[in-house]
Amino acid sequence: MPTPLQSNVVGKPALFVASNPSASPARRDYRHTKIVATIGPATESLEKLNALIAAGVDIIRLNMAHGTIEWVAEVIARIRRASDQVGRQVAIMMDVKGPEVRTGPLDAPIELRTGERLELHTTEFEPHGDGIHRVSVNYPDLPGDVEIGSTVLIDSGLLRTRVLSKDAHSVLLEVLTPGELGSRRHINLPGTLVKLPALTEKDQRDLRAGAAAGLDFVALSFVRQAEDIRTLRRFLASLGSQARVIAKIEDQAGVRNMHEIIRETDAVMVARGDLGIEIEYHKLPLVQTELVRACQCQGKPVIIATHLLESMVQCPMPTRAESSDVSNAIRGQADAIMLSGETTTGAYPLESVEVLKNIIGSIEPSVQGVINDCIQLYTPKAKMLRSAVKLAKELGGSSGVVVFTRSGFLAYVLGAMRALDVPIYAFTDIRTTFHQLMLPWGVEPFLIEFHDDPEQTIRHALATLRDKGWCKPDSWQVVITNALANDQIVDTLQLRQIRIASEPGNI
Repeated sequence: MPTPLQSNVVGKPALFVASNPSASPARRDYRHTKIVATIGPATESLEKLNALIAAGVDIIRLNMAHGTIEWVAEVIARIRRASDQVGRQVAIMMDVKGPEVRTGPLDAPIELRTGERLELHTTEFEPHGDGIHRVSVNYPDLPGDVEIGSTVLIDSGLLRTRVLSKDAHSVLLEVLTPGELGSRRHINLPGTLVKLPALTEKDQRDLRAGAAAGLDFVALSFVRQAEDIRTLRRFLASLGSQARVIAKIEDQAGVRNMHEIIRETDAVMVARGDLGIEIEYHKLPLVQTELVRACQCQGKPVIIATHLLESMVQCPMPTRAESSDVSNAIRGQADAIMLSGETTTGAYPLESVEVLKNIIGSIEPSVQGVINDCIQLYTPKAKMLRSAVKLAKELGGSSGVVVFTRSGFLAYVLGAMRALDVPIYAFTDIRTTFHQLMLPWGVEPFLIEFHDDPEQTIRHALATLRDKGWCKPDSWQVVITNALANDQIVDTLQLRQIRIASEPGNI
């Protein structure tokens, strides 16, 4: 029998008595919330990857805003090698750079003062010596898209400007907040639906390299509408890639169209960097909550990203505000929380992972374990899944739900039920599916061979849970599988008890 590869815990998971007196007296050391870490100079060596994976990271993110196609093939192979050395597999996510509006290159930074004029040009221009600063911009449709009086934010919102006038090839801005303008600064156009393509030429090159190397997820930047997701799916299909799609919501258009985007995508990332620039700061927590709730109602995983532990880029401990921010994401039962600069260039990448694990360990037991009733279930089998998690929760103790899946669909729905203290043990014989099951909340994936006889597959799975320490002997597990009855395949929900290995006739 092949050894199952576990996503969250190395070796046997411990059982412990909860410090929360209202919790179950024998809560398992089981983490529902997944951890995503971005790799970079601080973590991309084989040694650091080994440490990162052993520390408990579930998904490793490649930020292609700073990556090349040569780096992609090399680093994915290194991640897989590190996983094999540690004996613990992780999923790999490519975050493509996506379309961006940027200013052009400058010979030297420009110091902008309040009230001064800055002119953005979509074509070549000549200096006039009239006191107006001029820079190029890479978006030809800018004059047609912005309205007079609208806001243009430059350099991640540090420079705030207002549109005074425009013509066919330029936009004249008034500087509202002073600052220094450097080369190729990012431009945000709050409330404007830009007409940039969903995938740039760089994105396509990066995706070709990633598909060849075996990506599990692709995060699409600046998703504005559902058609952006369909565009990416068609491109992945042309490459023969089975990667799942994560829609990054990071502008007002994405927020307005969130429900249609969520229906089309496999998962959502709340990308709070650009999103926090695009919308008013005091509304960002409300938008985050709305996005998480909308994902849960449609049964789609959601990742909270950006600035979770930003101070830990330089400091060994988080601020109290950061701890509270992470805690709120866990209380809201986001599927995953993501580290960016903390693990790419930060001085304390492993400590950052440990901080997330500690906060998860403290907060998850305090959350009221109410099963998600807002999720839309359209088929009888999907409704059976809700019954399965309710039954496992009623059984308590070391009970969980055992499911067998090749597409991953059943496990994703079970995770979306948000049954606290009910682990979803998802068994598959497809390696890609195994990796993709590392994202949904509360799902622990295992890679095993499936037998022609379903009963043998069930026994193999239950023996794995017993032998690896996931389930205590005599505990009851809810098993979802197919059975043959009068030459008909029927869906079944079974109760199976874990027996000790020495008992005759038992698994």
